[in-house]
Amino acid sequence: MRMNSTWPPIAALVALAVCAPPVTAKEFPLEPGQVAIGSVGDYTTEDKDTLLDIARSNDLGYTELVIVNPGVNPWVPGQDKRIIVPGFYLLPDGPRRGIVLNLPEQRVFYFPPGGNRVETYPIGAGVEGRLTPLGVTHIVSKQVHPGWSVPASIRKERPELPAYVPPGPDNPMGDLAMGLAWSGFYLHGTNKPDGVGRNVSHGCIHFYPEDIDRLFHEVSTGTSVRVINQEVMTGWINNQLYVAVFPNKEQVDQVDLEQPMTRTLPADLIQRVRTAAGDHADEVDWALVTHLGLERRGIPTAVTPPVEAADEPSPDLDQSPVASTQAQ
Repeated sequence: MRMNSTWPPIAALVALAVCAPPVTAKEFPLEPGQVAIGSVGDYTTEDKDTLLDIARSNDLGYTELVIVNPGVNPWVPGQDKRIIVPGFYLLPDGPRRGIVLNLPEQRVFYFPPGGNRVETYPIGAGVEGRLTPLGVTHIVSKQVHPGWSVPASIRKERPELPAYVPPGPDNPMGDLAMGLAWSGFYLHGTNKPDGVGRNVSHGCIHFYPEDIDRLFHEVSTGTSVRVINQEVMTGWINNQLYVAVFPNKEQVDQVDLEQPMTRTLPADLIQRVRTAAGDHADEVDWALVTHLGLERRGIPTAVTPPVEAADEPSPDLDQSPVASTQAQ
């Protein structure tokens, strides 16, 4: 893969990541008060590439890569096609400890003990009607080469399945699994890594095999797991307010089926941005906020002007999710 790396840094507070295959995890140092990590890059395709290949090589989920490259054929992008490679993330609200999982973002953030670094991984989430519970739980077990006792509810949907699937290449739990205190819910690998970044599970959380291998060997039983459902994220970076908006479950399915994505605003978009803006609400480019809410590309984008250039016009809307976050 040939990576283009000519973009300047996002901001002094943002730790930069270089998109270079293969990637098994994205790990960043954390400074006190830091709210964002990573960078946006780009990649020039080769004839044999698919977006699935590029996503896994850069430790991204399928949807997050497809959604920032509209109009690109995911299976045959073609030779010398410029692909935007997202990788700039706002950190979730709330305590920074253990594992934090944001379902709409289809991403896990792991805050190891010490509070001075963070790791992030893409995931596959639950299909409609099979949602992972929200709230706080913890890891209660760790299994190497797990077997799968197929729940009766799944066998009702798929009667061809046996009552038990032994360890091996046909086991959808992959080679490693971590059980949660919520009975029947696991963080685990998969024998179908193409499902990462899609709604594919019955409530469990799927990882690329290389990602679960790293996380499994870093965390212990008792580690906190907090699951949130936050379509809108905000954060102040260098005196500018950034907003990221993620697709909801129905929209992820539409992307997966290569259908036009329904353009709907998150119900809490304006309130979340207004609350984050505080006394600076009159500086917010509300037209840009609306655009981000409809596009839901997931890349944090500045919605207030730089302090030194407050009177400059807003960037072109179609380019803003990238132009505001250019990085190496």
